[in-house]
Amino acid sequence: MSNLELSLKEMMSIDGAVGAAVVDCNSGMAIGVLGGSKELDLAVAAAGNTEVVRSKTRTIQQLGLKEEIEDVLITLSGQYHVIRPVTGRKGQGLFLYVALERDRANLALARHRLKDVEANIHV
Repeated sequence: MSNLELSLKEMMSIDGAVGAAVVDCNSGMAIGVLGGSKELDLAVAAAGNTEVVRSKTRTIQQLGLKEEIEDVLITLSGQYHVIRPVTGRKGQGLFLYVALERDRANLALARHRLKDVEANIHV
């Protein structure tokens, strides 16, 4: 099993996970997905979340901040969507994305687990 597949399975093992993706921030394409549903098209989510990451990165640069995005949290009425850029050399230009059912997820634990996946992924 590849590291990508293991990373996706680890993301889906987070309590409340309904879909997970590893996304190329340059193209907006998901290079790996697991889960999803009719209501959660992971290809559409990957492309849309790429714009979120790009926009925030541009804003950080325009403000002259010496900061990097650790993660982005989007809170919906029934879900959490967490985006985490991959910072290691073996995955630069990628981000992790997981959608969680809000009533089943522990957000702090989910962020912690996503950080672990990010630290170990290499594509």
